[in-house]
Amino acid sequence: MKPILELKGITKRFPGVLANDKIDLTLNKGEIHALLGENGAGKSTLMNILYGLYDPDEGEIFVNGEKISVSSPRDAISHGIGMVHQHFMLVPVFTVTDNVMLGDETTRAGGFLDRKSPAARIREISNEYSLEVDPNSYIRDLPVGVQQRVEIIKLLYREADILILDEPTAVLTPQEVDELFTIMRSLVDSGKSIIFITHKLREVLTFADRITVIRGGKVIGTTTPKDANQNNLAAMMVGRDVLLEVNKKPSEVKDKVLEVKDLMVLDDLNHVAVNKVSFDVRGGEILGIAGVQGNGQTELVKAITGLSHPVEGKMNLAGQDITRANPRTITEIGSAHIPEDRQQDGLVLSATIADNMVLNTYYLEPIAKNVVIQEDKVLENAEMIIDNFDVRTPSPLIPVGSLSGGNQQKVIVGREFSRPIKFLVAAQPTRGLDVGSIEYIHNRLLEKRDDGCAILLVSTELDEIMKLSDRIAVMFEGEIIAVVDAEGARKEQIGLLMAGVVEA
Repeated sequence: MKPILELKGITKRFPGVLANDKIDLTLNKGEIHALLGENGAGKSTLMNILYGLYDPDEGEIFVNGEKISVSSPRDAISHGIGMVHQHFMLVPVFTVTDNVMLGDETTRAGGFLDRKSPAARIREISNEYSLEVDPNSYIRDLPVGVQQRVEIIKLLYREADILILDEPTAVLTPQEVDELFTIMRSLVDSGKSIIFITHKLREVLTFADRITVIRGGKVIGTTTPKDANQNNLAAMMVGRDVLLEVNKKPSEVKDKVLEVKDLMVLDDLNHVAVNKVSFDVRGGEILGIAGVQGNGQTELVKAITGLSHPVEGKMNLAGQDITRANPRTITEIGSAHIPEDRQQDGLVLSATIADNMVLNTYYLEPIAKNVVIQEDKVLENAEMIIDNFDVRTPSPLIPVGSLSGGNQQKVIVGREFSRPIKFLVAAQPTRGLDVGSIEYIHNRLLEKRDDGCAILLVSTELDEIMKLSDRIAVMFEGEIIAVVDAEGARKEQIGLLMAGVVEA
């Protein structure tokens, strides 16, 4: 049987980087083909070429045996190729119908916009593929999982036969993940074909028909779930054996380090994002905050780290009131912060690695003497962190923005851990990282916990929360609706709580 899609010898170069190196890939009709690889392996570049966002330097693309040229997303759609990006391309204040027909509008008599026909077609697609979306709903009112369905409907509305899904489960609850893969299976059963990019090995082994691993811009191999397991897939991705299960000792819980009482925090639009939240974190434990992104976690972390102030409630850190303290004061008490957006809140991308490693100590001895920064001490500090935290870089004097995501994260972790700390806020600490970097960050977090540090772990990755946490607090619509012991907690139970099902 001839594949529905063939990529032959695809090569793409950027200045100083060979992103794709003679990649061959096939997709069969009615198949789910998973694409695995580390950050920077070339997966997204390859899919952006297929979708017309990049032009390849070499190579050919064939659809149904016919060579095609794809120089824009419009070209891709015309050949039946559609893509759902990790960050949805939806207009929140528009309805489902308006979003689906955007760029492909039709008019009725008198030149007026026709919404009736597209809405009817959306209902047909929803029924045919069990997508269950109301065409008249506004995007801003829909859960993340339903917004993703709208993105899929957009492609089906344009009659795409080949669907590319980039990290499709990154922001979903476990129940929404199951629903998504039910939808994906109904799509391929009806003759559609799917490529999905992911770093979640368990999902690949459960739902894919075939798996291709890319490393360093090259195809390392293609296999099937029955011939693979998590360990050998991880080794293919990273080029070495990876410890996928963490070695977590029993916690030795000490006194309360952080106490939060009746905290209320507003978001940027002055809406209540955190509503009367109370909890504590003790030395020697990891309290995991589970929840779908957008349920108040970001605002909670900003308040605890001094980046914003609550409108009500109290916070106490190591015996000191930090309710309205600034970030420097909180840091000097002994707090550390791994921010959820490392590039926006954790690093100055244009500055050197060495300078980024002293962003919170540049005014203290030995980095500073009186008011003068000692450049030799800055460099000495950087070399120590690079060595201790395995930062892969040719020099501490290059811009930190030139590092991979995993190495940028190691710069932050090294900076925060290379001073005495009592409390750590780790927000999405492995977001976007490959399995090797995830293994490294997890081990470092557990080392800090075993040293007696109190850790607040905020993550949308439920597997991460359950692996690392001693207790799990679930946030839903700005409230902590349950706190459970991690030992004995079931994934299904936490997933239901993340969806607001308190009876779980």
